[in-house]
Amino acid sequence: MAEPESTIINTDVKQKDPSEALVIAVTTRAIFNLEEEHKLYMEKGKEEYIRHQQANQDKPLPPGTAFAFIQAVQYVNEKILESNPAEKDLFDILVLSNNSPESGMRIVNSAKHYGLEISKFCFVSDEDSTQYLKSHRVKLFLSADRTDVCNALRRGVSSALIFQQEVQASSTPLRVVFDGDAVLFSDETDQVFREQGLEGALQYERAMEAVPMGEGPLKAFAMHLGKMRKKFSQEKSPIRTYLVTARSGRDMGIRAIKTLREWGLAIDEAFFMDGAPKGPILAQIQPHIFFDDGLHNIQGAREVGVPSAWVP
Repeated sequence: MAEPESTIINTDVKQKDPSEALVIAVTTRAIFNLEEEHKLYMEKGKEEYIRHQQANQDKPLPPGTAFAFIQAVQYVNEKILESNPAEKDLFDILVLSNNSPESGMRIVNSAKHYGLEISKFCFVSDEDSTQYLKSHRVKLFLSADRTDVCNALRRGVSSALIFQQEVQASSTPLRVVFDGDAVLFSDETDQVFREQGLEGALQYERAMEAVPMGEGPLKAFAMHLGKMRKKFSQEKSPIRTYLVTARSGRDMGIRAIKTLREWGLAIDEAFFMDGAPKGPILAQIQPHIFFDDGLHNIQGAREVGVPSAWVP
């Protein structure tokens, strides 16, 4: 697989070993608010967009939805290196962009302005930039483009669609919330529910109680996050993970808990909502990112100002 046509290495940042690091790729529209620029691109075309970006290359872009998540990830790296300076199992952030390097200088300058620890900027002119994810060993891909996300999922890379929204200033530790079915777990029970209704799904869960659920699209990312979390005691961990699922605790929670145990994936807190809206609990947790496959849940999260990523 060819390298992207232009990769800019950020010499201000210590480069990580991608075979050991948890590599996260973000697109420019996920990490910065480029909605005005995107509108310009759609209305006036590429030439005008490039001209605008070059004219404003020293003007920092405002933070986007994934910005606080990237800052929190950086905080985790600092804490890991404090306890072991030789540790190689770190987060490694790279930006994947359809910009040309000329128009992309504003993105590089913005990242440096905010002190973001981004190791590489990959500028790709191909329509489908997700073909480069595997060569960079990416474990999680965040994009504001639905086609990108679907292509990445097809390539077997944990991926989610970021919705642009105002995000509050970041606080630590890193807090990540996962939905259960079709995100951490497979969508097998969802399929039974669609075909046989709630009673059918309950019967299926009771019959399958001892059998761990299949893997969902974000399982690999969650497992690596869990591995990093194990480097710390519960009290001192710079990572907190949550399961917030529509399942009911009494009837459908047992299998979820047993599956996590079988995988060896420790979650800090689990909330079984029994179909109730997730917004209020998310407002309390204030995660840096919330992954869900239900657009109604994403909408509820956005209404309470929680950075949300949809897993289609």
